[in-house]
Amino acid sequence: MTLPLLDYPLSSQNQRVAGYEIPGDEQPRIYTANNLPQGTDTDEMIWACYRQVFNEQQLIDRHRQTFLESQLRYGQITVRQFMQGLALSDSFRRLNYDTNNNYRFVQMCIQRFLGRDAYNQRETFAWSIVLATKGLQGFIDELLNTSEYLENFGDDIVPYQRRRILPLRSQGELPFARMARYDSYHRPPLQKLGQLQSFANGGFDEDSQVYRNIIFLLPTVAIAILFITLILILGPQ
Repeated sequence: MTLPLLDYPLSSQNQRVAGYEIPGDEQPRIYTANNLPQGTDTDEMIWACYRQVFNEQQLIDRHRQTFLESQLRYGQITVRQFMQGLALSDSFRRLNYDTNNNYRFVQMCIQRFLGRDAYNQRETFAWSIVLATKGLQGFIDELLNTSEYLENFGDDIVPYQRRRILPLRSQGELPFARMARYDSYHRPPLQKLGQLQSFANGGFDEDSQVYRNIIFLLPTVAIAILFITLILILGPQ
């Protein structure tokens, strides 16, 4: 017997306020299948779906769902069904569901499919119960069939982070799609799934730290070489 979705109080968020901004570069681009011609525009919409579901750090060719892409191109499924198929794919399960606890996974899905943060812990608990009782497919189906999803995105609009930038504010909210930094809680399951490279000495691949050190070191070396060159040129011959 499955439990109904528990009630939870709503909190104040930007996306709950109607917006009257003039469309511009700061507003998110809305990808929709309405009156969409075949070709480049379709490709951009498909990649927008991938970016929304997988985020930038998980976008590699082997995670593509070519069968679903073909169905979307020929109008056999809607954008909502395509998003649903990506969320139920083996790649999404391995990279996101298997490597996170239910609470964190629920928060990620609310961000990626409803375009907002969870209102509070009670909402996270409510959806976690749905995930635990109905499984991954039941949870994704129920999330994408909510009135909130249908009212904001319907069948044809790719979900996006709603009301991230507000007028007359110097800084907007941080985007949801940020590069992950894995602590000791996340590293063991990622290593077990082969998603994190480890070395014989027990260390982990920390290429990003190496790149940051190089970026910091290069200007310092360039300035030192410049000073040495000037000393050699201007010094006594």
